[in-house]
Amino acid sequence: MASLIKRILFATDFSACADRALEYALTLTDLWKSELTVMTVLELYPGMDPDYTVNKMYLDHLRDEAKRQLASLESRVKAAGHSIATRIDVGIPSQCVQAVAEEIGADLLVVGTHGRTGLDHVLVGSTAERVVRIAPCPVLAVKADKGAAPATQAPAIKRIVVPIDLSTCSLDALEYAVQFAKPLGASLTILHAMEPVAYGLDFSLSHAKEWKEQRAYLEKRLTVLTACLTAHDLQADYALKPGLPADSITSYVTAQGYDLMIMGTHGRRGLSHVLVGSIAGAMLRHAPCPVLTVRRLKVGPDYQRVVPLGES
Repeated sequence: MASLIKRILFATDFSACADRALEYALTLTDLWKSELTVMTVLELYPGMDPDYTVNKMYLDHLRDEAKRQLASLESRVKAAGHSIATRIDVGIPSQCVQAVAEEIGADLLVVGTHGRTGLDHVLVGSTAERVVRIAPCPVLAVKADKGAAPATQAPAIKRIVVPIDLSTCSLDALEYAVQFAKPLGASLTILHAMEPVAYGLDFSLSHAKEWKEQRAYLEKRLTVLTACLTAHDLQADYALKPGLPADSITSYVTAQGYDLMIMGTHGRRGLSHVLVGSIAGAMLRHAPCPVLTVRRLKVGPDYQRVVPLGES
């Protein structure tokens, strides 16, 4: 995976949050020597005739403003030594972003999690599930917190946390994180949320012995995975935290102050729910750091994995 990210697509609505996301796109463009495409969407939903006088006036106004904003953004980016391609699309924002990502063969899609109009819907509510689950490439969702660095300051990504549930998708996300972290010189923390003891069908508590055996098994698996990472000259550790996955992950990451979270979009029980339904919105809105989701790992036939899929 020598060239992890060749083409980056950045979708913007020119909000402050999107402005912060742009800094991440530029940082990763520099890091991977990638091609950068910047797009914005003029929001027009089915049933609205673009040639109808009022709608045409509305779109013309949006297009003029988008051209002005893109020209300003392009000048700023070129002044920083970058070259970009820009485009304006019309339609449903999430669908347009997905279509353009497929069209240009994007390896990474970068978006802000909150915006002004149009693209603020991309990562809120049910649309989030579609973008994250169906996007043809990994998605980096960036929010602008009150305590975040100014938009003109390049983000530092030195500590990455990777929540896993030992499913194939989560281990693929960890494999992606290995390749992502190397050129950054970033450390990796493997995080597993061990769900609390639950009542069985007969309403009896699971035996303490079984819980201890499960914890010992997880400790062993996480130790092996961590050793695989350190054997490849990565600084790595792991954390095993009890609790419901979404709550446990959020509280731990908040307390530790990580720079980035990388995770799979599908898994077993627990993490499979993190990016589905209402929990997806909660994670994307409230995670204290950017979240990079990986739906599938694309590697060549000769690629040698660092992270084993089975038990070792």
